[in-house]
Amino acid sequence: MKSEDDLPIARIGKSVGLHGKMRLNLLTDFPEQFKKGATFKSDRGVLTIADYDKDRGTVRFEGVDNVDDAKRLTNAYLYTTKEAGEAACNLGENEYFWYQIIGLLVFDKTENEPLGRVSDIQRLADTDYLVVRSASHWVERGSAESFLVPYIDRYIDRVDLSEGKIYTRDTKELMDAS
Repeated sequence: MKSEDDLPIARIGKSVGLHGKMRLNLLTDFPEQFKKGATFKSDRGVLTIADYDKDRGTVRFEGVDNVDDAKRLTNAYLYTTKEAGEAACNLGENEYFWYQIIGLLVFDKTENEPLGRVSDIQRLADTDYLVVRSASHWVERGSAESFLVPYIDRYIDRVDLSEGKIYTRDTKELMDAS
């Protein structure tokens, strides 16, 4: 079953056809993880992919050969570990996994002080937004308890995982407008 270190990467949808295929709703930007023979933890036990059709968004698991077996997996989540996810996914320069970003300090270069910490990430359309929980001293001064920062070059200067900071610009304006 799922452990604290497991990351959800997909949710199994409804069955498709009579031979055990199901919709696969991805919760990851890395569909290359889903290939024949790949094994994942799930809410319903360990599942091994027998067939994956990226274009149709369908999957079939070993031992799931009919619609009744498939229906038992509907709404189950698939999980991977951080280590397995990192090994299966090739990140480019300045690309990060969400779990690496959540918890980092958001530091506005123009204010030269921390604004808060990333508490979550939300995807709206094709843009990721950092949900930043404002530092207590800003809230005491009347700023919003949390605000959104688009993860785009206009606002994000650089991410420094070793320092635990995201350097931004003009994000104080976003906090004030929230």
